[in-house]
Amino acid sequence: MKILVLGGTVFVGRAFAAAALARGHELTLFHRGRSGAGLFPEADHILGDRDGELGGLEGEWDAVVDTCGYLPRLVRTSAEHLAVRTQRALFVSTISVYADPAMPGLSENSPLGALEDEGVEEITGETYGPLKVLCEKAMEEVFPGRSMIVRPGLIVGPHDPTDRFGYWPGRALRGGEAIAPGRPGRPVQFIDVDDLADFMLRLLERGGTGAYNCVRDPLPMGDLLEACASAAGGDIHWNWLSDEFLEQEKVEPWTGLPLWIPEQHPKIGGLFLVDNSRAKAAGLAPRSVTETVTRTMEWLRSRPGDHQWKAGMPADREAELLAKWTA
Repeated sequence: MKILVLGGTVFVGRAFAAAALARGHELTLFHRGRSGAGLFPEADHILGDRDGELGGLEGEWDAVVDTCGYLPRLVRTSAEHLAVRTQRALFVSTISVYADPAMPGLSENSPLGALEDEGVEEITGETYGPLKVLCEKAMEEVFPGRSMIVRPGLIVGPHDPTDRFGYWPGRALRGGEAIAPGRPGRPVQFIDVDDLADFMLRLLERGGTGAYNCVRDPLPMGDLLEACASAAGGDIHWNWLSDEFLEQEKVEPWTGLPLWIPEQHPKIGGLFLVDNSRAKAAGLAPRSVTETVTRTMEWLRSRPGDHQWKAGMPADREAELLAKWTA
């Protein structure tokens, strides 16, 4: 197939481009040239910005993959430009689209979020999901009967710029006494970036329509941290600190300790219990957590030693909380 990727050089787009090229597809990458510009020399590269600079997109493709659409206006504009040049479209959305993220078992048919003012373009924790809903709507309206939507949860693995998963393999590499949040049996969900890319490519190759929740089955947090400890091969001891203690100490859920959301959180507690049955029936095949952790750890080892972590707990803050907990 001839595939156009909007994005294609950062994380999800990068993983998809690598998978598509490995399977022999002809690829065009449309990006701004700011990150990963030297990647994939065997692909065609078109430099531009989707906010008003689509003039270079004058070819014809079998499919377009939108990996970087966050504002409905821009998604609709690019989709309208490409609708006569492309047979089908795939849009990367998020499980944050659902209206009630506290509800366990969210499926593709669960109610979606909405904005009072659909003209809002400021992306915040409150608007991110509903804006993605409007992006999905724009894609489906422009490509009726020939669009696919993937809704990943937390995307993890090598080249993740957010550190929202890599913190845990990285913490295991440091060893010593470490904080583990909540209880070992608390469920978490995520998706390996390469499993997501493979699934996206399968959808395009086989054809189809509709939305798919792209997450692995729920996994106990304890299993994840034990996989990190085993892969690190060092000496680390996980100290399980209660939700109540962490909240009392004003640890920020999700960023202060990645993958941690208090189990009784009134707004988002269901986002680790999402129904993935439709995606699995269509070919989503998540790899083992051990493989994801090992691959992430290998990539972490290749980063500069002075890397500034974007998520997770600084060592001095962790030691302070451990001392309080022990006392």
